[in-house]
Amino acid sequence: MSHPLDPTGVVELAILSRSGLDESRHLGAAVVVSPDGSVLRALGDVDAIVFGRSSLKFFQAIAVLRSGVSLAGAQLVLSTASHAGTAAHVDVVRSILERAGLDEEALQCPVDWPLDSASRSAASAPARVTMNCSGKHAAFLLACVENGWDTASYLDPEHPLQQRIRATVEEFTGEPVGHVGVDGCGAPVFATTLRGLATAVGRVSSSRDPSAALLTAAVLAEPWAIDGPGRANTVVIEQLGLLTKGGAEGVIVIGTPDGTAVALKMLDGSARATSAVALGMLASVGAISLEDADRVGALTTEKVLGGGLPVGTIRVSEVVRGI
Repeated sequence: MSHPLDPTGVVELAILSRSGLDESRHLGAAVVVSPDGSVLRALGDVDAIVFGRSSLKFFQAIAVLRSGVSLAGAQLVLSTASHAGTAAHVDVVRSILERAGLDEEALQCPVDWPLDSASRSAASAPARVTMNCSGKHAAFLLACVENGWDTASYLDPEHPLQQRIRATVEEFTGEPVGHVGVDGCGAPVFATTLRGLATAVGRVSSSRDPSAALLTAAVLAEPWAIDGPGRANTVVIEQLGLLTKGGAEGVIVIGTPDGTAVALKMLDGSARATSAVALGMLASVGAISLEDADRVGALTTEKVLGGGLPVGTIRVSEVVRGI
């Protein structure tokens, strides 16, 4: 029976130290699977169901491609992005809407400010097009227009597109959806086990499916589009060539070219150490080097400051490192 992740199913994954004192601890569950989906390492209850949140965008984009929509390059990456709302991101979103013959008012994601600080400062007001999921929503609308589906109800779980997305999630995870909810952007969000989520991402990153191959190649070629310059997902892709996607509430997935993949969920919903922990898990099974995990983990982890100066660190736990 499906069950949510709870305090009985977690282990310590990361620790924040300030001025020599361990101040905060992040507990969660994480799993690494091999290319065939077998478990290489599991920490905590990896058969608990979690909302993958934006980590599910890979499967949403694949469903759009499979519906017959032709997307490539930055347009394809924006369809799977949690973008920073820079002018370059917004231009691509608008180009997708233009193909659909629709304007920004057709988007049903909430209005929001850009995540990028400079773009936020330059913005006069929050807008739907600068909301980080607007590229996904624009791709949804394009799929509806090209297939003759209703655009007003495209977020209804019973809509033909959302049914295709659900089927795609179940195909790639190899398990039935455990629960259906509403994501922050208003789209249906499907709960899966962490084990299933990792398996699904490995199937995308190894490009065993034609649509997955197109998506993976686009993301690796234009990593700026999936997140933003200097932001965690973009940095991991640029530095290591790994397919990665974070989600709200402390979820992240990373897949290697051979299909080894990791999925994790922080119980407290914090994302500040998720990239470092996920990379540490991959290093612990030899999928990447420990040196690369430490180096890129440091680039993607929140700084611990006091008076504007470094006074501590966030480190992955010894259990993650396999010590």
